[in-house]
Amino acid sequence: MGTFSTNLQGGCAISTIDGVLQAEWPNTIELAKLADGMNFEAVVPVGRWRGFGGPSNFNGAGFECFTWAAGVGTVTERTGVFATSHVSTIHPVMAAKQAATIDHITNGRFALNIVTGWNTPEIEMFGAPLLEHDSRYDLAAEWFEIVKALWTSEEPVNFDGKYFRVVDASIAPHPVQKPHPVVMNAGGSAAGRHFGAKYCDVVFIAPKYDMEEMAEEVAAFKRLAREEYGREIMVWTNSYVVQGETEKAAHAFHNYYVDVKGDWEAAEKLVSTLGLNSQSIPPQALEKIKRQFIGGWAGFPIIGTNEQVVDTLGKLTDCGLDGVLMSFPRYIEDMTRFRNETYPLLVEAGLRG
Repeated sequence: MGTFSTNLQGGCAISTIDGVLQAEWPNTIELAKLADGMNFEAVVPVGRWRGFGGPSNFNGAGFECFTWAAGVGTVTERTGVFATSHVSTIHPVMAAKQAATIDHITNGRFALNIVTGWNTPEIEMFGAPLLEHDSRYDLAAEWFEIVKALWTSEEPVNFDGKYFRVVDASIAPHPVQKPHPVVMNAGGSAAGRHFGAKYCDVVFIAPKYDMEEMAEEVAAFKRLAREEYGREIMVWTNSYVVQGETEKAAHAFHNYYVDVKGDWEAAEKLVSTLGLNSQSIPPQALEKIKRQFIGGWAGFPIIGTNEQVVDTLGKLTDCGLDGVLMSFPRYIEDMTRFRNETYPLLVEAGLRG
């Protein structure tokens, strides 16, 4: 269990309601301490370099992930702290050194979320072309091979590949974690799935909105890692939580912040940047996709009373998921309520230790 996108303006809700996350450091600290107090496994930032426009300019303001992780590490004691890194924006020697430093700051709680990039305007900010889809994973494989070697090798690292060349590279000290920090990826394509199954400890999947389909997706990913690469992996997904005194009240608030206060202009920009448009998807289905993004970055919707939230999290666990990253529309207010009212019920249900 963890929290998602706590480093960015708006968090995961593409809405103009009062209470959406503001990208201010005191808010970051408050959320990190809330997660740490509930023994969440992780806090995971989104790697974002520019916003999506609209009245909210969703995710336009935010904190860079490595420095964010270092800062969060100083105010937490138990929760794992991720950095999300676009492989085309940072050299692997630099990434390996920064990651090792944060692992020492956190006493072995650092984790790395490797992303290949999909948002062309962001990648172009760095003067780098957005490679063809599968080539991005070839680049990521070289990048991580260098990072992993620097984390683990006692000898200088030399590498001469298609995308990177390093000569007699080394870092010291090595990370606290052995053999190296936890690594995650969220690829959903065939190339992405094979990258995650081969190299990563955790893979992050887009949610299926049917529990049976979710269970099949989780089992298939774990089977791929086991049968193709002889590895055991963890599978996580994302969700957004909307709590109410009654189920009706929870759905009413969800409809309000999505349909009335949702930033549909920013949502349109986001889905079009992802390559989703009316030429490839029927208009009614496209509107549903936008609505899911406005609700909370297209996460699995967990909407209802405190008891219903616990029940849904239990069903997601029964699908074989090893972790669920949660977000909240009014992040601090709603996560505080989750801690006070819902978390004790999770403990009673045996879903938390």
